[in-house]
Amino acid sequence: MPGLNEFLILSAVLFCLSIAGIFLNRKNLLIILMCIELMLLSVNTNFIAFSYFNADIAGQVFVFFILTVAAAETAIGLAILVVLFRGKNTINVDDFDSLKG
Repeated sequence: MPGLNEFLILSAVLFCLSIAGIFLNRKNLLIILMCIELMLLSVNTNFIAFSYFNADIAGQVFVFFILTVAAAETAIGLAILVVLFRGKNTINVDDFDSLKG
């Protein structure tokens, strides 16, 4: 059975991969959204690990709220992405300079 340290290391690796994905690929909006979801997954891993090892269910309940917000964020983000793709025929972030005020 893996201990708390292994779960925290896994969560830190997932978080670092998501941060690296955001900074290394600033052009594709879809990959940026996936990296944000990966970041939320790493936070959820921390909540579940601490909840399990502290024998408290509050962290697991909080994960359901985070998953609900993540699902709403994904649905809205993909809807915006579809609308932008129909207007510009690209999902390159640099091509969306007309959104500046």
